[in-house]
Amino acid sequence: MAEAELTEARIPDSGIRDLFTRDARWQSWLDVEVALARAEAEIGMIPVAAADEIARKAKLELLDSARIIEGLRITGHDLVPLIWDLDRVCDGDAGGFVHWGATTQNITQTGVVLQVRAAHGIILELVAQLLRQFADLADRTKDDALPGRTHGQHAVPSTFGAKVAVWIDELCRHVERFQDAEHRVFVAMLGGGAGSAASFEGNGAQLQIRMGELLGLGFMPLPGRTILDHLVEYVMLIALLDTTCGRIAREIRELMKEEFGEVEEPVPPGSVGSSTMPQKRNPKLCQDIIAQETQVRALVPLAMEAMLSDHEADGSRAVMLNRSLIPALELTGEVLVRMNKLFEGLQVFPERMRQNLDLSGGLIMSESLMLALGRELGRQHAHDTIYDAAQEAAVSGGSFADLIERNSEIQQYLEPAQIKLLLDPISYTGDSAAQATEQAARARAVADTIVSF
Repeated sequence: MAEAELTEARIPDSGIRDLFTRDARWQSWLDVEVALARAEAEIGMIPVAAADEIARKAKLELLDSARIIEGLRITGHDLVPLIWDLDRVCDGDAGGFVHWGATTQNITQTGVVLQVRAAHGIILELVAQLLRQFADLADRTKDDALPGRTHGQHAVPSTFGAKVAVWIDELCRHVERFQDAEHRVFVAMLGGGAGSAASFEGNGAQLQIRMGELLGLGFMPLPGRTILDHLVEYVMLIALLDTTCGRIAREIRELMKEEFGEVEEPVPPGSVGSSTMPQKRNPKLCQDIIAQETQVRALVPLAMEAMLSDHEADGSRAVMLNRSLIPALELTGEVLVRMNKLFEGLQVFPERMRQNLDLSGGLIMSESLMLALGRELGRQHAHDTIYDAAQEAAVSGGSFADLIERNSEIQQYLEPAQIKLLLDPISYTGDSAAQATEQAARARAVADTIVSF
């Protein structure tokens, strides 16, 4: 059994994979064929009665899937057997007007856009759910002090809520990017064989706009078959979102280590971490997220390659695009479901955070001491004085606080009570709590802007 399947029974499905089944793909193409026929009937290119009949019969349950599959085997063409079967089930001569003037990519690409739009709605809803969880977590932990770490080492004190605030800030920008891209990505494409719309008798632009309207889509300013940058952009946006999720999951996994012990992902009763080591409480959700988001990032180069089409069309590029875009969407659904599950039950341990703040014997407060002393000695002299004490403590293993309290030069300028306060990490978290509160409010506001598609 694959590692990603180990927690599958505990994780709900995002619903994105169901959008990209064979039957869902075929139905999206039928929906585009209906919109095309409706638009053409409105301007008199095909009979209204024919468009009505096409609309009545363009339902996959009315077609013969076995016949279509056999047609695929014979023709090696993705769309033609579907068109043939729609033609077959239409009464009268209506079937003869199916797919009038269009080329395959007009239908299949627009169908993919419909599917992507549906997936987009699910992604944004999952992000909104995650933002609200982050908001609650930031509010709850805004005062929970812990070591701020830079380059993997203790820097200055911060709070866990401030850490969550950083995640919120990044996630909110992803929402902005997704929303900004909607008018570029969700567009119908109708330009005929080489994008010139010659088969539409001068009505190509009008038809593309109307077909898009009927599908709830915009339209391509130029319906060139080699133009894929808008869909490649979407893959890149997905990858950015997934990378943020991966970074957060990596940090949670790190903070779960016994050496840190500051948080723990939900470990359901009965969960087994190892077949041989009964004590293991493994970060399964984090590991799944990391594995899945890494796969999404690996799909970005393939999506970029899809843009390198030859001349007016290149079928290999559409294949590359779909094999990057669709798996990226499916994996992103899994990542976001797991992110929500992770933060739904994340445990935070403020007492351990406080213990970790004290690990260095006060060294984490050297900046606070330096600035206070610098008001008396000047910044550089104060830096050198505190630096000498800090390095002595690090090398000798002695107490930094004791060295500071015994330093005669420091004692000339700072009272013992003042030194004690300056060595208290709880007093030096700056704007951390305010940042957490501010970003929590922002997270809720941004989540409220997300509407279902």
